Amino acid sequence: MWGANMMGWSGGAGMYGVGHLLWLVLLVVAILVLVRWISGGVECNRRTEEDRSRAILRERYARGDIDKAEFDTRERDLEWNAGHR
Repeated sequence: MWGANMMGWSGGAGMYGVGHLLWLVLLVVAILVLVRWISGGVECNRRTEEDRSRAILRERYARGDIDKAEFDTRERDLEWNAGHR
């Protein structure tokens, strides 16, 4: 009654084991991709925020709102902050 043909084809039990292995591999890959995406997403947001800050600083300098000394000081501050996150 429970022979090799129980799954409807020969070797069904072997395919059952391979199927479980494939699901396990898929689950591990999905977890790794999720962790990578989450950690990469945080870094991407930081870079975007830094790029936006630098763009605003350059715009203010171009408009004449700040002088060269203040621009350089703030640029150094942005570089320091970026290196210490």
